[in-house]
Amino acid sequence: MTRPDPTDSNYLETVRSQVPRYDRLQEAAVAAIPFEPGSVLDLGIGTGETSTRVLSRFPSARITGLDSDPEMVFRARRQVSDVRLARIEDPLPDGPWDLVISVLSMHRLTDEQKRTLFRRVRQHSKALVIGDFVALEDGTGETEVPGTAYPDTASELATWCGGEVTWSSDDLTVVVADYR
Repeated sequence: MTRPDPTDSNYLETVRSQVPRYDRLQEAAVAAIPFEPGSVLDLGIGTGETSTRVLSRFPSARITGLDSDPEMVFRARRQVSDVRLARIEDPLPDGPWDLVISVLSMHRLTDEQKRTLFRRVRQHSKALVIGDFVALEDGTGETEVPGTAYPDTASELATWCGGEVTWSSDDLTVVVADYR
């Protein structure tokens, strides 16, 4: 599996072909949001797909998106007005945030980067929703992720962020932490 080119006009179709349950993951992540958020921080906003789905469910939400890829930031700004070029490993924008959401981005962080990020998120938000690739709990199979990746098990992610797994399908999962 190769990492899709964000400048490709068929980017989303390429992602869907590489991640057959992509739409189901997106749906499960948005459905798992534990309350109606006012302010939302989308970490690794990509093309804005997750934010668009959040806005569809919660039209009054105010979304700020971060991504480290300039092309992704450009594309996401078609969907969300406040999109910033930034790495999710860097300090978070000023909050507090009702919700921090991230779909298909956490696997790019090392274990220590994830734990550090989750501590910061817990301090500055009421809830966290993660939808991502994970390593299988029983150690069988192999998660195939393009580029450099550090997938953890769903239970490790849930433990580190103080949440629980709300949806899983093979090597994809949704974890929700409600800090209220």
